[in-house]
Amino acid sequence: MPNIVHGFDWPDRIVVGTVGEPGSRSFYLQARDGARVIAVALEKQQSAALAEKIDELLDALADADDTPISIPASTPAELVDNDPLDQPVDSQFRTGAISLGWDPSTAQVVIEAYPVVDDETDGDDEPEPEEVLLVRIPVGTARAFAKRTLEIVGAGRLPCPNCGEPMDPDGHFCA
Repeated sequence: MPNIVHGFDWPDRIVVGTVGEPGSRSFYLQARDGARVIAVALEKQQSAALAEKIDELLDALADADDTPISIPASTPAELVDNDPLDQPVDSQFRTGAISLGWDPSTAQVVIEAYPVVDDETDGDDEPEPEEVLLVRIPVGTARAFAKRTLEIVGAGRLPCPNCGEPMDPDGHFCA
């Protein structure tokens, strides 16, 4: 288990947001509980995959016969969060691995983000990350998180109609 656990049970806010202009944006997963705010850097692809997997998890739970709670099919209006990231954005670490789970005892989606770890190992042991961001959120918040994240990811550079690659504002040459 990591030495430092940045734990958020029922956070006031959890969002993916960006800093910078399309084409050079940095993505962050940010959690807030009261005055405590933690942000970790993500890749765009990690952000999209996390949102897609949350939606898949919630859809599977909604289809299961033994799920004891109601899973919203869409984002509850009162949970929509279109505000920018809390400032200043100070990244605790760059995310290497993310795990996603379901805690049936609390009916919460569990997100764990681990930092990139050094590949150098002694023997056959995998290197242990020193810290983790651990966030537990209810299903409505998880649905809102996934929707916002997919919107943020999709708000980047437009794809070229010919080659599909992202177009820069100052021009684009198809390969």
